[in-house]
Amino acid sequence: MSAPLFRAAPDAGAADRGTTVRVARAVSATAALAIAVCAIAGLLSPVYRDPDEIVALFRAYDAVALAAAVLLLVVALFARSVHAVLLWAGMLAYAAYNYAYYLFGARLNALFGLYAAVVALSVTGLVALLLATDNRVIAARYRRRTPVRAVAVVLAVLAVSLGAMWLTRIAAAVSGQTPLSEPSKLVVPAAFTQLGAAVDLAVLVPAYGAVAVALWRGVAWAYPAATALLLAGVLHQVAYMVALVVQASTGIAGATAFDPLEPVIAGAFLAAATVMLWHREKRSAAGE
Repeated sequence: MSAPLFRAAPDAGAADRGTTVRVARAVSATAALAIAVCAIAGLLSPVYRDPDEIVALFRAYDAVALAAAVLLLVVALFARSVHAVLLWAGMLAYAAYNYAYYLFGARLNALFGLYAAVVALSVTGLVALLLATDNRVIAARYRRRTPVRAVAVVLAVLAVSLGAMWLTRIAAAVSGQTPLSEPSKLVVPAAFTQLGAAVDLAVLVPAYGAVAVALWRGVAWAYPAATALLLAGVLHQVAYMVALVVQASTGIAGATAFDPLEPVIAGAFLAAATVMLWHREKRSAAGE
C-alpha cells in the first residue's frame, strides 16, 4: 500500500500509533484465547445448564467459533495487509455479537465471566483497531467501478427488513398478549427470542442503517465498517445453519435441518462481503 494503513492522531507521534495497534493486537489475541476456552469447554464438558434445544444451539455456535472465528482471527492478527485488517475487524464484530447471546441468554454457569470477557475484549479490540486504522487509505483502495452502492442497498434492505420483522412480531405479541414468536427455524424458548429481538434492534438494525447511508455517500469509515458487519453476518449465518442441523440431529422436538430462506440471506451477505473484501485496487509498486 502506498500510504500507511495505521495512522496516528493529528497531534500524536508514531509511538502513540504503535501503542494503539499493539493494544488492539494484544486485546484481540486475548479475546481469541477466551473464545477458544469457551468453545472447547462448551463442546467437551457439561458446563451448560440450559434446556436441550439451547445446549444444542450453543454447541453448534461453539463449533463454528472454534473452527472458523478463532482461526481466522489468529491468522488476521499476524498478517499485514488490508485484507487482514478487514478480516480482523469482522471476527471481532462477530465475537461481540455472538457472545452477547451466551452472556445474556445462557443460564448462569462456570463460563459466565469468560462470556463477559469475550464481549468486552472484542468491543475494546474493535474500537482500538478502528482508531488506529486510516480509513481514507482503505477507502482509496477501492476501484471506481466497485459496486459499493449496491452493497449499501444490501445493508439498507437488511436494516429495514430486520427491523420490520421484529417490530411486526413485537406488535402482534403485545396486542395479543402472547409470547414473541421466533422468526427463525430454530427451536428456542420465548425469552431467547426476546433476547434476539433486543440485540438486533439495539445493535444490528441501527448499525446496518448508519453504515448503509455512509457507504452510499462514500464516507471513508463506512468501507471497513461495512466489511466488518458483512463478514460477521456471513459467519453468523454459517453458525445458524450448523445449529439447525445439530438441533435436528440431536432429536429436538420440532427441529428442522433446513431453512429455505437461508440460501438467499446467506448469499446476500456473502456476495456483499466478497465485493467489499476483494474488489480493490492492486498493490502499488511501493507495495503495502
